[in-house]
Amino acid sequence: MTENPPYPSGATSPGREGFTCWVLTSGIAGCEVQTLGVAEALGLAPTVKRVAPGAPYRWIAPWGPAAPDASIAPPWPDLLIAAGRQSVPYARMIRKRAGGKTFVVMLQDPRVSPTQFDFVWAPAHDRLEGENVLSTLTSPHRLTREKLAAEAARIAPAVAHLPHPRIAVLLGGKSRAYTFSKDAAARIGTQLADLADRFHAGLMVTPSRRTGAAQTRIVREKLDGKAAIMWDGTGENPYFGFLGQADAIIVTSDSVNMIGEAAFTGKPVHVIELEGGSPKFRRFLDGIYASGAARPFAGTLESRACTALDATSEIADAIRHALETRHRSAPR
Repeated sequence: MTENPPYPSGATSPGREGFTCWVLTSGIAGCEVQTLGVAEALGLAPTVKRVAPGAPYRWIAPWGPAAPDASIAPPWPDLLIAAGRQSVPYARMIRKRAGGKTFVVMLQDPRVSPTQFDFVWAPAHDRLEGENVLSTLTSPHRLTREKLAAEAARIAPAVAHLPHPRIAVLLGGKSRAYTFSKDAAARIGTQLADLADRFHAGLMVTPSRRTGAAQTRIVREKLDGKAAIMWDGTGENPYFGFLGQADAIIVTSDSVNMIGEAAFTGKPVHVIELEGGSPKFRRFLDGIYASGAARPFAGTLESRACTALDATSEIADAIRHALETRHRSAPR
């Protein structure tokens, strides 16, 4: 770890009364999930801060200064957990203005030197290096063993009619790296229907906002008459409940977060590789296949022992250790 300034706060660790924490993002759901997941793994109930800098500040982030924001003001927290490009200037500003009081954690590659923060986490496929950098194969999230069990129990009546093996199907969609065409939806729907027939399986399908109305309809039509339920977008998303109830999981390749949450369960994970991709996604997928936590979907189910991946706890433990090390080395 890099050398840190003295840590003068009376609340020296997340376990101490009075320890304060902010999570800071631009409101992007994926970034907020990561910051909240790490804070909660530390046992904290953080204050949520969202920034929305206007031009030209948003254009020059992460390299430029932070835009004025009345909500980003003293008293500074003991711990700041930030994620996303727009949050970088604020994290850098808070670290400077707090004069060493605030321990600043940056999640994801900040695109500036990691030495500008106290601790940086980045996914392994970003290939970021530094003395204060931790890399893990999967990303942090808010899923816990307790939440899995609770959500599985909550939806149990809705899936009680489905046979085993039960398969959770997590559908993403179009992204900067991937496309999700109607033809792809038809192919996936046909494969899922075949699984239901060949394995006498029950399907629990949840599309995302990126799946697309036409693609969702196509998959739903392919599953008509099968032992399947598909979330219609109303009410609370049964996503976590499906993961808890599943014997196996099928997930599309467009979301590192979804694949990571699936891999957290320790159940067999099958990845449907959509059209497109990028070098980073290729490195991520190859890495998770090599770990044994997932395999490419080949139109069938495999029963196998799997490695459960828990990046959230690993990141939280590393932050806790860094805070304790910093406190011990502070002048008395």
